[in-house]
Amino acid sequence: MSFNEQTIKTIANLARLKFPKEDEAKFMADIDSILNWVEQLKGVDVTGIEPLVSVSPRENAIRSDVVTEGNIQSELMANAPESVQGFYEVPRMVE
Repeated sequence: MSFNEQTIKTIANLARLKFPKEDEAKFMADIDSILNWVEQLKGVDVTGIEPLVSVSPRENAIRSDVVTEGNIQSELMANAPESVQGFYEVPRMVE
């Protein structure tokens, strides 16, 4: 698949890229080589291979969604340098 100048300009506009006109030929060649590589990948036989979600064999540590502690606001506020009406008070960051 080859690109013309208008296609490169459209792609650059969509990607919000600006580059000199003399670099258009280089970008056309780069995109063309990338798409040729993708075409080569389409030829790979992947029958019988399960899709991967992750390359590591770890599984999610799933636990039941049960409240283990509750109503400990006073304990949490004991660690706060300052609190107002049961909430942490922090210095103002935006004026």
